[in-house]
Amino acid sequence: MGTLLGHLAPGLAIYFVGLYYAVKVSQALLRGQKLLFLPLPPRDKQGQRWWQRVSVEGLVKMVAGVTLIWGEFFPPGTNRFPLVDWGDPRRPFQNHSSWQHATIFGFFLFSALVDLTSQVWLAQQSVKLERAATALALVVTLLEMIAHLERKSALEIRVHALLLLPAFLLALLFIVEVWVPEQPPLWVLKAWLTLVSGSWLLQVTSILYAPLSGQPWRADSPVDLAFVTTFFCWHLGFGAVVLAAVYGLCGLCHHRCSSWVGFPAAKYQPCPTGDRGEELEDCGVGRRRSLDPALLWLWPRPAATAPVRPLAWEPPHATVRP
Repeated sequence: MGTLLGHLAPGLAIYFVGLYYAVKVSQALLRGQKLLFLPLPPRDKQGQRWWQRVSVEGLVKMVAGVTLIWGEFFPPGTNRFPLVDWGDPRRPFQNHSSWQHATIFGFFLFSALVDLTSQVWLAQQSVKLERAATALALVVTLLEMIAHLERKSALEIRVHALLLLPAFLLALLFIVEVWVPEQPPLWVLKAWLTLVSGSWLLQVTSILYAPLSGQPWRADSPVDLAFVTTFFCWHLGFGAVVLAAVYGLCGLCHHRCSSWVGFPAAKYQPCPTGDRGEELEDCGVGRRRSLDPALLWLWPRPAATAPVRPLAWEPPHATVRP
C-alpha cells in the first residue's frame, strides 16, 4: 500500500461502496422502509442461485481483499512475502509495512467470507454476524493504522491520523448496530463516513504521491500541515453534499416512478411463503401454486386498500336479484 496504486485502489473501492450505501439509504428513506436491506428468504424457500444471494458489499470486499493482498506481497518484480530474513543470523523481521497492510485486507476478506457464509450456506441469514465481522475488520484497521504511524514523517502522520477519525466512528457504528439494528440515523451516518473515508484516502494519494500543484508537500512546513487539516474538513462537508445530492436524485426518480404506479403508497413487505390460500390472499396474491415461494417473499402489497369503484357500464348501486 506504500505506493500510488496501493492507496488509489482501496480509496476508489471505499468510495464506490459509500456511493452504493448512499443510494440504498436514500431509497430506504424515501420508501419508508424499516430495513435497509430486505432480508433473504430461508434457504429451504429460496429460488435463486447461490451467487445471486451474495451482497454487493460482500463481493467488493472479497475482490478487493484478494487483489490488494496479492499486490502487497507480489508487486511487479518484487517479493515482499518473507516475514523473516533467514540469511541474517539474528533472524530479524522484514517487510513489516506489507504485512501490516495485508493484515488489514485479510480481515476484510474474512468479513467477506462471513457474509458469503451467512447469505448462502446458513439456514437463515444472520445480519448481526455480518456486522460483527465488519466491525472486527475496522477495529483491526484502527490498530494497524496506529502502529503504521511509527517512524513516519510529520506529513504522513497527519494524513493517516485524520483517517483514523472516520475509521473509528465507522467501527463504533457497526458495533452499535449489532445490538441496535436498523436505525435510519445510523444508516445516514454510515453512508456519510464511508464517503468521507474513501474521498480522504484519495486525497492522501494525491498529497503523498501526485500533488496537484506539481510540487511535493513539505513535512517541515507548518502551513502545509495546517492545510492538511483544512482539506480534511472540506472533505467532511463534501461528503455531506454528495449524500444530499444522491438523496435528491433518488427523490426525483422515486416521485417519477410513483406517478406511474396506481398505488403510490405501496410498500414492499415480507410475505408468508406457505401455501395456505388465506395467507396468500392477505398479501393480495391469491392461491397460485405455480408461483415461486422466493418471489412471494418480496411480493409488493399496498399499505392501504383503495375502495373498489363500479365499472363504467354498471349502475352505481347495482344489485343481483335472485
